[in-house]
This record gives sequence, structure tokens and C-alpha cells, in this order.
Amino acid sequence: MATAKKTIAKKAVKKAVKPAAEVRAPKSRAEKAALELPVYSVAGKEVSKLALPTELFGAKWRADLVHQVVTAQQANARQNRAHTKDRSEVAGGGKKPWKQKGTGQARHGSMRSPIWRHGGITFGPRSERDYGEKVNKKAKTQALLSALSKKAADGEVLFVEKLAFEAPKTAEAVQFLASLGKAAGVELRGRRNNAALIVLPAYDANALASFRNMGNVATIEARELSALDVLSYRTLVIVNPEAAYGVLTNRSKK
Repeated sequence: MATAKKTIAKKAVKKAVKPAAEVRAPKSRAEKAALELPVYSVAGKEVSKLALPTELFGAKWRADLVHQVVTAQQANARQNRAHTKDRSEVAGGGKKPWKQKGTGQARHGSMRSPIWRHGGITFGPRSERDYGEKVNKKAKTQALLSALSKKAADGEVLFVEKLAFEAPKTAEAVQFLASLGKAAGVELRGRRNNAALIVLPAYDANALASFRNMGNVATIEARELSALDVLSYRTLVIVNPEAAYGVLTNRSKK
């Protein structure tokens, strides 16, 4: 599972890296401030327009920084399960197979030696190996802002006014994604893997349970969002953008 997620994220980073001529970035601060996106209701109808704050969606695309942070986050999430036994862990041995001299055979001290069958493994993978990498907090924040700005510039960010489930209902979640996808002209409920990431402003147990059974859709709180999460999904659906902005802005200032 970890290998599959790593491959998907690598493809997402490669897809996001485009030539400079193809990156649709605003040319001036005035154009950045004028960038607006529609806000949809749960029924998929456009209810208003929302100006994107430049402190969150006006960052420059930095492929080098994003790649460094994303690969480090993948390494930190890696689960090291491969483990081989050395000569001190394998069963058997504990006694010299035969005396040192006089038998005409090569001298050996233990049947657990790596050169014996069923002996220990030399230089094999060990579960105590740590693949983690240190990432500075400012680097993670700048990579997240860069990824968010790239998503917005590519038209892969959708805003939803609110999302309220009275009870966990997968059928209602499916209907919501179908209506939103039809209104925005994107496919949110197809067979494509990692189709959408639903960003919630705060913990919502009903919403989390409603989307949990969908293999190509995931949910996450705004306080936990990272550059790896943004690039691993094709479309970013931000619920209650004003509240989500507050959470993301507080993170960017830390």
C-alpha cells in the first residue's frame, strides 16, 4: 500500500511540473487579487464568487522545493517491515560443529554462520532502519502554498459553501459529488483513482463517514493538509472556504 501511494504521488509531482510557458500564473499583483472562483452549494448551483487571497493562492510555483518536501513526506510515511535475521537471531547452533583440528574439514565455530544453510543473513534489510528525513516547518509551509497556487492556477480547486450531513449517508455524498462535478465540468465520481480530496474546515464525523467508502475520494481537515495531499489528488474541493482560509492562514504564519 505504501509503495502504491508513493508511485501515485510521484506521478502527481511529475504531472504538476510543466514548462514555464504552460504555467498559467498571474502577471501582476492586481491580476492575482482579481482571480476569482465560483462557490457552489450542496446541490451544485453557483451561489457566489470568491476572490482568492494572494497569501494562500498567489505563491510562485517552486518545483524543486515541492519535490524535496513531497519525497521527504513519502519517506517519513514509509513503513519498514522487511527484516532478516542475523547469526545471533536464527535458531540452532550454540555448539561447535566439530573440533578445530584433526577432522580434515574446514574449521567452523557455529552452524548459524552466514555461510551455512539456514544460517544468518549478512547485510540483509533490518526493521530498525529509519528512512525518515527532516523537513523544516517553513519549507513545508511554502511547499503547501506553492501546490495550492498551482492547483488554483490550473483550475483544479472547487469551493463549496457548506457541507452538512445529519447522519452518515454515502448515497448523499455520491449525489453531492455528481451535482458538483456536473456544475463544475469535472469528473468526481468516475473510475479514475484519486479523483478528489475533500478539505473540511474542522472535524466532521458524519462527513468523514459518508465519504469513507469511496475508493477514489478522500477527506482531510484543513489543519492536516500538506503538499503531498494536494498533489496526490486531481481535484481539491474546499468546504466552507472562509473557515478553511482562517485555518490555512494561521498555519502559514507559524
